[in-house]
Amino acid sequence: MKQADVVIIGGGAAGFFTAINAAEKNPKFKIIILERGKEVLTKVKVSGGGRCNVTHAEFLPKELTQNYPRGEKELLGPFHTFMTGDTIEWFEKRGVELKIEEDGRIFPVSDSSQTIINCFLSEAKRLGVGVLLNQSVKEIQKEADRFIINTTTDTFSAEKIVVATGSNPKIWHLLEDMGHTVVPAVPSLFTFNIKDQRILDLPGVSTTASVKVLVPQGVPPLGVRGLPLLITHWGMSGPAILKLSAWGARVLEPLKYHFKIEVNWLNNLSEEDALDALKELKALQGKQTLFKYAQFELPKRLWQSIIKSSGIDERLTWADATRENFLNIANQLTAAIFEVTGKSTFKEEFVTAGGVDLKEVNFKTFESRICKNLFFAGEVLNIDAITGGFNFQNAWTGGFIVSQNL
Repeated sequence: MKQADVVIIGGGAAGFFTAINAAEKNPKFKIIILERGKEVLTKVKVSGGGRCNVTHAEFLPKELTQNYPRGEKELLGPFHTFMTGDTIEWFEKRGVELKIEEDGRIFPVSDSSQTIINCFLSEAKRLGVGVLLNQSVKEIQKEADRFIINTTTDTFSAEKIVVATGSNPKIWHLLEDMGHTVVPAVPSLFTFNIKDQRILDLPGVSTTASVKVLVPQGVPPLGVRGLPLLITHWGMSGPAILKLSAWGARVLEPLKYHFKIEVNWLNNLSEEDALDALKELKALQGKQTLFKYAQFELPKRLWQSIIKSSGIDERLTWADATRENFLNIANQLTAAIFEVTGKSTFKEEFVTAGGVDLKEVNFKTFESRICKNLFFAGEVLNIDAITGGFNFQNAWTGGFIVSQNL
């Protein structure tokens, strides 16, 4: 049996961040990371298209929490202890320079996730953290004041354990055996499959202007506004759809991902507003055809699709357009209904909603309220975020606070 002060189950972002910070604060601790796979930090490697979206440029705790469909309330206190600015400082102190992109996402200047991986591996080595691979945990037992952890090949004894395994159903079952409640996992962060003539020939078209998307049959209705939308070969994606999928994860799963969405390509403009704007355009552009030039800052191909789907001849001029023509266009601009027939995983970044029930965790320390000296970090908890570096920030914050409370 191998002895340790702290065993961290899971060799991902949260596990390494916890281990490194714990080893710095407690140099005498023997700390071991157990990873079930043959390599560590695999999710870090593929995140952000291989660039690793480390965090997001949101520097106020309250505003930062609003990117977490699950965990918003619980993370407010922790973010006052460790959040974006602390993350940036932490990496830069260790020689990893970060940059903020236009959309607020933060990446290493190297544009390579390997930079983050190398930082973690060298820090763990420098601090004497043991990293053991192919250690799939089969059993966790509490004996007096120690934990006994059985893996496929070894047995470990530790005074404290940190579970940082992400969405791992086998570990969730072990935690249930220890008395915890686990909220079942459902997918979050996915794109919508839509087969519709109006977007069939538009893959790659993205709205730089903001849109509003609603799921009218949600109770209460789900909606997001003020974000761009991307049309793809299989349907719709982009920030608007991904945010809607995260906030609607629990609502859309019982519908088996068959539902209708209403898209307002003009974001906050009403049908009446659109009608008034079209009348003004008629006065200004009488001789031109409606089809030729895009309006409302919409991509040209999207505008032309809207004109066609409004039943309008490509040769119709603004001067000859009728009120009925404008009513049809205004409806397609502000209340276009699309049928969603399924979902697709967003890139390699498979995120789920679900995990250890948040009521059973003390968020001052990230320690279990059920079992003393059992701690959690990262997505093993029922916390998840929209895309943009927020899920990693949850891992860094949780890992840092755990390390300070071991």
